[in-house]
Amino acid sequence: MWNEPYLETCCRSALHRLTLVQGHGRPDGLKDGACLQRLGGMGLAALRDDGRWQITATGRDAHRTFIRARTVGAAVAAAGAAAPVR
Repeated sequence: MWNEPYLETCCRSALHRLTLVQGHGRPDGLKDGACLQRLGGMGLAALRDDGRWQITATGRDAHRTFIRARTVGAAVAAAGAAAPVR
């Protein structure tokens, strides 16, 4: 049974950006604000008292599961396609 949350491409990107900024967080009110709010509603991100968004432990697990895994899988597939056929 499929039990992973569905994320639009823009929200997957917003989640990935949260991993990139690490402890600095992302300010509220940017173009990806709607995605950050959606991620917050799903428990994948949290709005801190200083008005910046940060990834949660659940968000890190989600990133590892359905963003990082897809990126690594795509890289492996691309490398395999580029390998010479013998």
